[in-house]
Amino acid sequence: MRVFVTGASGWIGSAVVPELLGAGHQVLGLARSDSSAAAIAAAGADVLRGDLGDLDALRAGSAGCDGVIHLAFIHDFANIGASVLADRQAIETMGAALEGSAKPLVIASGTAAVPGQVATERDETAPGSPVAGRAENARAALALAGRGVRPVIVGLPRTVHGDGDRHGFIASLIRIARDKGVSGYVGDGSSRWPAVHVLDAARLFRLAAEHAPAGSRLHAVGDDGVRTRDIAELIGRHLHLPAAPVPAADLGFLGQILAIDQPASAALTRELLGWQPVQPGLIEDLDKGHYFA
Repeated sequence: MRVFVTGASGWIGSAVVPELLGAGHQVLGLARSDSSAAAIAAAGADVLRGDLGDLDALRAGSAGCDGVIHLAFIHDFANIGASVLADRQAIETMGAALEGSAKPLVIASGTAAVPGQVATERDETAPGSPVAGRAENARAALALAGRGVRPVIVGLPRTVHGDGDRHGFIASLIRIARDKGVSGYVGDGSSRWPAVHVLDAARLFRLAAEHAPAGSRLHAVGDDGVRTRDIAELIGRHLHLPAAPVPAADLGFLGQILAIDQPASAALTRELLGWQPVQPGLIEDLDKGHYFA
């Protein structure tokens, strides 16, 4: 297949592109800057200049390929509504370009948070949660199945970790700990985060594009739930800082996310596609030390 990838030079995209190429596919990567274009070309993919606001580029990239993997998202937490709207417009544009083709449109989203239980691929995100806007966009994408598109949703956990992660939630927690002099968690730290290694996630995106049926909801989850206190204590140990409860406000937007218990399972995904995470889990990966170099 020739696959159009948005966010091709980003953290997850930079793993998805070589995963696709290694499996014999061709890749057209969307690039909004010279540096992004250079990174995509260096990986061996073709480049299409544009960004999420360039609907003509999104339309052309989608129409000229055998499928789409949509990873790009504007992570502006100060104006999340605008980010969600831009994402929705991008999905609608690419979906329209694929209409009637039965080609895959694989959308990155988030795993749900379900109070008191481990979220599965069948669960819906509750209104008002931190990922509610993206969940609405995912539902809109799934509706494209009625228009001859093969939409697939890949729910990503709160952390997609690995060597080279510089902007994800774990990297942000480490920066905050360095700035504050304490590795903080919210409450008693019993809230749990699901996690996945970036290379395992990349493989799932490839499998989704190749094989997942229309309307599939998948979970890219390796660790069902890692206690936030365990994360904070490991960060503290590597930084030689105390780990302690802190007010959620001290952690900025991450405070709200840390306070929610949100474990998730990928059992149905593994059964459907035979996907099996093989990379280190979050705690093992953190303990390797590359996040602290």
